[in-house]
Amino acid sequence: ERGHGPYQPHEPGYGLYQPGYSPYDDQIPDPKSRMLAIQNAKAYLLKSSTTSGLNLYDHLANMLTKILDEQPTNAVDIIENISKDVKWAQLQKKMDTLRDEHEILPTFEAAEKRKALFLKANGEGDEELEEEIGETPLPNVMETAFYFEQAGIGLSKDESYHVFLALKKLISVQPIQTCRFWGKILGLEMNYIIAEVQYHEGEEEEETEEEEVIEEGGKGMGEVEDEDEKKEKEDEPPKSTYKPPPVIPKEENGTGANKYVYFVCNEPGKPWVKLPPVTPAQIVCARKIKKFFTGRLDAPVVSFPPFPGNEANYLRAQIARISAGTQISPIGFYQFAEEEGDEEEEGGGGRDTYEENPDFQPLSVAEMVDSLAAWVHHGQSILKQGRCVWLNPFQKSEEEEEEDEEEEKAEEPDELQQEIGPPLLTPLSEDEGIQNIPAWTAQPSSNLIPQYAVAILQSNRWPGAYAFASGKKFDNIYFGWGHKYSPENHTPALPPPVQAEYPSGPETTETRDPTLEEELAFKAATEEALAAAEDEEDEEEVVEDDEEEEEEED
Repeated sequence: ERGHGPYQPHEPGYGLYQPGYSPYDDQIPDPKSRMLAIQNAKAYLLKSSTTSGLNLYDHLANMLTKILDEQPTNAVDIIENISKDVKWAQLQKKMDTLRDEHEILPTFEAAEKRKALFLKANGEGDEELEEEIGETPLPNVMETAFYFEQAGIGLSKDESYHVFLALKKLISVQPIQTCRFWGKILGLEMNYIIAEVQYHEGEEEEETEEEEVIEEGGKGMGEVEDEDEKKEKEDEPPKSTYKPPPVIPKEENGTGANKYVYFVCNEPGKPWVKLPPVTPAQIVCARKIKKFFTGRLDAPVVSFPPFPGNEANYLRAQIARISAGTQISPIGFYQFAEEEGDEEEEGGGGRDTYEENPDFQPLSVAEMVDSLAAWVHHGQSILKQGRCVWLNPFQKSEEEEEEDEEEEKAEEPDELQQEIGPPLLTPLSEDEGIQNIPAWTAQPSSNLIPQYAVAILQSNRWPGAYAFASGKKFDNIYFGWGHKYSPENHTPALPPPVQAEYPSGPETTETRDPTLEEELAFKAATEEALAAAEDEEDEEEVVEDDEEEEEEED
């Protein structure tokens, strides 16, 4: 047995200081492996931090240098403070100028961005006096924010006022007749502040006419090029017989899903951007996908089914869907115009316009909260087709019908059933719930002081959509991610089955190899057929010989 010192053989420190002994001898006996382990350990210590850019090796070396230079008492007790001092000395700026560098605070940067909102243009004071006398399209955002604040809904006062000023700037630039703060849709990188506007009559028509002229000119050039290409090509490849489904046209500006025009910006003070009109194909596809917004209008929408457009089009489609399902008002506030209603009912298109009721008598807050029948939808619902008014895609004009009469007789599509949605001003009590969850939740803003409470409605189908009513005042707003509630997790649509390469049938299917019995039977059958054919030939020869003999005798 080996001798031992103060440590017992079973204790960890036994033999630690004896020559030729190392606690790692049994783990790394090879010197090359030991050097490799040391290099790996040093490489790990030299790894830089992703946050500060420092590495532990240099930090420990600087700490030891500082301790040896200063030699403080009880260095082990203040090792944490020494570490902080070493880090602080490296992160401090090197001041080589006489004056300190000016530090730009985030609040200062935000103030610079919103500085333009608080500046007045030359002669704006006179315009404000004129607007006070007449009507202004600028909505009272602060009043609406006050009512929603009673229920804890909305933005901060500062942000609401900034949105107020941003809307004022938008109205001063665009020829807007009506304007409303629609809401705020959240994004991963930036958010969207949305304004819902209507142009003066004739303003938006000019823009659409210019777009149509450009499109027609482009088509004309394309037709000329196609004719030249056809002349050059002598042998054309076979054309596909596939006929895509007809493209459903979008609704005209000022009607249906394109009744309003929407402007968006990421923050108050940034320029407003006009969203393009929405198409039925975009609405139909938006119902099948679920994507978070990034805050960049030009960002691509990667999804299946593929979305026809970028994030600006997807945002416009979601705004149309949310507006169609959550724009509500107290019953009796709007009414149908008698003359227009009769004409539209005769045409069979249904009523799509309404007007304010001058004799509206508001209900009490208790009545607005107790029954959902006290609220109605004043926004047109969107059909499965992606339009508010159904359109037959196979219906053609008289000229096209005369040209394509023969083709239609050969291939007549099945008659489509006309889609009919709920009419305008339908009570909320007729909305379908989501499994066991009602479509809407109504509650007063305060149960402690009910005589001064405000009626608040919250949509459970579109989380983030709210409405309030207090006397003759009401409004709708949305704050959320722009997603519809689904009790189950979102499941993307499966891709369609793979198309068959060729039609399977007896003409293209290979026959199986015959068995030995079948081959023998086939051989016997062929031999019998050959023998029968030879017998018939012999009989025919005998008959011919007999006929020749009879002719010679005659």
